[in-house]
Amino acid sequence: MPFERRIGTALTAALAITAACDRKHHETPAPPPPPIAPAPRGCSLPALPLKVEPRGRVVAVGDLHGDFGATRDVLRAAGLIDASDHWSGGTATLVQAGDMLDRGDGESQILALFERLDGEAAKAGGQVVQLLGNHELMNAAHDFRYVTPGGMKDFHGDREHELGPGGVWAKRLAKHNVIAIVGDTLVSHAGVLPAWTDALDQINHDARCWLDAQEPTPPAALTSDDSPVWTRAWGGDTVDCAQLQKVLAAVGAKRMVVAHTVQKAGINAQCDGALWRIDVGLARLYDGPIQALELGDAPKVITGQRTP
Repeated sequence: MPFERRIGTALTAALAITAACDRKHHETPAPPPPPIAPAPRGCSLPALPLKVEPRGRVVAVGDLHGDFGATRDVLRAAGLIDASDHWSGGTATLVQAGDMLDRGDGESQILALFERLDGEAAKAGGQVVQLLGNHELMNAAHDFRYVTPGGMKDFHGDREHELGPGGVWAKRLAKHNVIAIVGDTLVSHAGVLPAWTDALDQINHDARCWLDAQEPTPPAALTSDDSPVWTRAWGGDTVDCAQLQKVLAAVGAKRMVVAHTVQKAGINAQCDGALWRIDVGLARLYDGPIQALELGDAPKVITGQRTP
């Protein structure tokens, strides 16, 4: 499907796609959200760099899904925060691959923690790269099918407005990209297919401008089932390694790191290490292992312990 057509897809169709992609959990499409007021023509948000140069070690973490305890556990296991939840990673780069929201009660705590760590890391010479996942965009579209009862009380009991386009937390999420190239590694929530490689900057900017309520049209990242937050091409039992190499060659990367699809056996590699899958079901809902991936010439799986 041409990229321009994806951009124009209606939000009601997007929510139907959303249901289909998560059909293991629900099959009934959510009702469409209220229309967003027309935004001023154009978007004033400056583009964020697609490429991020790491200053030290690079640690990638997958889906957190509202589990604040597991979030602290994995960051401590990786040596990135101390016992008081302050940055201890020095010049390290922490990459979080999206889906902090839904399925757990600690969502605003996780968002607040990462926002604070971003500043602390920068002062220490490190950095935090926080990416948007499908669940961040779904919440902005008022798709709350995966929100827990506790989560509905979160965000001051006003989830719809705080996470909807132009809301307090949506504007904070608009400070983050969908896709990043960190050193020699392409990272996005679900992974990039060849059809999207020439539009990575546009995907990032469109999603951010929509979250900031400067664009009324939902972004292609939300509305297309093969987008970098939705595709399941890289998370299943069979992976097209030739297709992967096309993607990596097009963007000038050595490997791709994805989350989105739970890997029951833990973090693993495919295509001779050119693809790493890091969604391990970290949240207590899935009770997966506490794992992160340290990138480098020979990527290393970091395993920690889940606190009671």
